[in-house]
Amino acid sequence: MRKSARYTTLAVAGLLALSSLTACANDAASTASTGSGSKGDGKGTKVKIMVGGLDKVIYLPAMLTQRLGYFDAEGLDVELLSEPAGVQAETALVSGQVQGAVGFYDHTLDLQTKGKAVESVVQFSHAPGEVEVVSTKAAGDITSPKDFKGKKLGVTGLGASTDFLTKYLAVKNGVKISEFTPVAVGAGPTFISALQKGAIDGGMTTDPTVATILAKKAGKVLLDMRTPEGSQAALGGPYPSSSLYMQTDWVNGHKETVQKLVNALVKTLNWMSTHSADEIAAKMPADYSQGDKALYAEAIKSTLPMFTTDGVMPANGPETVEKVLKAFNPNIKNADVDLSKTYTTEFVDKAAK
Repeated sequence: MRKSARYTTLAVAGLLALSSLTACANDAASTASTGSGSKGDGKGTKVKIMVGGLDKVIYLPAMLTQRLGYFDAEGLDVELLSEPAGVQAETALVSGQVQGAVGFYDHTLDLQTKGKAVESVVQFSHAPGEVEVVSTKAAGDITSPKDFKGKKLGVTGLGASTDFLTKYLAVKNGVKISEFTPVAVGAGPTFISALQKGAIDGGMTTDPTVATILAKKAGKVLLDMRTPEGSQAALGGPYPSSSLYMQTDWVNGHKETVQKLVNALVKTLNWMSTHSADEIAAKMPADYSQGDKALYAEAIKSTLPMFTTDGVMPANGPETVEKVLKAFNPNIKNADVDLSKTYTTEFVDKAAK
C-alpha cells in the first residue's frame, strides 16, 4: 500500500509539473519573454513593453537587445509582449497595461490631438521599413498608387501606421480615401493568405512577410520604403518610424529607468551597424526564421538600411510625419501639433556619452 501511495503521489506531482510547464508554454505564446536576455535573473527594475509585432524586422531591436543581454546589463527586468499591429500596442500603453510601446513614431502625433501626452524616447529608424506589394494577379492593374481606386488594400490594422501611410499614398496620387477599401489582415501568414486568395489586391507590410511573398511569387513590390532613399521618393523626406515611445508623465517620473532602457537600445543599434544580417539573424529566436534561415537573413539585410545607429531623431523627420498625417487625417489637419512634445533627445544624448 505504501508503494502504491508513493507511486500515486509521484504521478500527481508529475501531472502538476506538466501542467505548470504547459501553462508556461501558453504564457510564452503571448508574452515574448520574462526577464531580459539569457542572463536575466528577474531581479532588476521591472518594465513591460508592448511591441506591434515582435517578429517583424522593423521592430527587431527590441528582441535583439534582450537576446544580447543589454537590458540585463543595465539592471532591468524587461518583459516584451506582442500585438499584431502598432495601434494595439498604442492602446496597451495608453490604458496603462505597459510602460512602453515599440511602434511607429506617428502615433505620438495622433495621440496628442486626442489629449494624450506621449513621446518617443529613442528612434530606431529614419525610414518606414514598409513595402507596398500587389498580388501577382493584380500586378497588371496596379502600377502606381494612382491605381488604388476601387481596390482592396491590406493593412495590419485600421488606425495602424500601415493604414496611415496607405491613405497618404492614395491622397498624394489623386485617390480619395473613400475610393478604396482598407482591409485589416495583420502580417505574416494572414497577410499572405489574403493576398493569395484575392481578399486583397495588394497591401502594405514589412519583412519577413515581404521576403516570403516574393519567394512564393505571390506578389510584386510596388513601392519600397525600406531605405532613406525610398522614403524620400515616396514621402518626400525621412520618415522616423519604429521607436520606443512612452507616456510623458511616466518618463518624467522614471528618468533613471528610461535612461537605462535607452542605453541598452542605443547599444543594440550600434551593434547592428557593425554586424552582418547573418550574425543578427543568428541572435534572434529560432522560430522567427519559420524554418528558412537564409530567407530570414535576407529579410533582415533588406531592412537594415532603415535603422539609425544612434537612436537620434532624424532632422526634419517629425515635419515629414506631420505633413503625411495632415494630408488625410482631419484630426491632425485641423490641429496645432507641438512636435517638440512628441519626442525627446535627452536620453539618446546621454547614451552617446
